[in-house]
Amino acid sequence: MPTAYVLYYWPTIQGRGELVRLALERVGAPYEDAARTPRGMNAMMRLLAGKGPGLAPFAPPILKAGKLVIAQTANILAWLATRHPLVAPGETNRVHAHQLCLTVMDFLAEVHDVHHPVGTGLYYEDQKKEARRCAAGFLAERIPKFIGYFERVLARSGGKHAVAGRFSYVDLALFQVVDGLGYAFPRAWSRSRRKAPRLVALHRAVAAHPRIAAYLASPRRVPFNEDGIFRHYPELDS
Repeated sequence: MPTAYVLYYWPTIQGRGELVRLALERVGAPYEDAARTPRGMNAMMRLLAGKGPGLAPFAPPILKAGKLVIAQTANILAWLATRHPLVAPGETNRVHAHQLCLTVMDFLAEVHDVHHPVGTGLYYEDQKKEARRCAAGFLAERIPKFIGYFERVLARSGGKHAVAGRFSYVDLALFQVVDGLGYAFPRAWSRSRRKAPRLVALHRAVAAHPRIAAYLASPRRVPFNEDGIFRHYPELDS
C-alpha cells in the first residue's frame, strides 16, 4: 500500500509520538516514521523552522497527510479519528475521547516532570535530589488519582473501553500509560494495579490485538529507555 501519512518524531524515543504510532498501527494505515530515515531529521527540522506548508508546528509529533501538516498529539488523534475507526460515531463520543486524551497528556507531562522537576534544560543528574522529592508525591498522590479516574471511566463505559463501550484511540493511550508505568515505576505500579483491574485488562486486550501485537514485536516499536518520558530510575520508584 502507498504511504498515506508521514510521521515526524524523535527517532530514539517513544514519547508522545508513540500514541500516534499506536493509532496508525491499530488501523493498518501505511505511514513513514520519517525521522528514522536517513534524511528524516532534516525534514522535521525544516518543518519546525516554518519551511513547510501551513502553520509551523511548535514541536513534534507532526503528522503530514498530503499538504496538511498537523501537530499536537491529541489534535492528531482527533483528526485521524475523522478518517479511521478510532472512536464511536457521534459528537459526544468525539468530544469525550478528546477530553480523555488531553487528560492522558496531562499525566504524561507529570510523569516527565518527576525526573525533570527543576528544568528540561538540565540533565537528570543535575536535579536528582529534587526528583526524589517530586517522585515521593507523584507515587503517593498523583498516580492513584489519575489511575483511579481512568478506572472509573472504564467502569462507567462498561468496563472494557473508555468511550461509549467501544474501541477508541483513548484505549491505546491508556495502554501506553500502563505500559510506561510498568517500565518506569514497576514497584509503585505493582501496588496500584491491584486497584485497577479494568485498566490491567484493557492493557492486555490492546496488546493482544493482531496488529498491535505484530507492532510490539517489530523493530518499529522503539524500546523504552532513559531518554523518553517514561524512565526507570530505581531511586525514584519506592
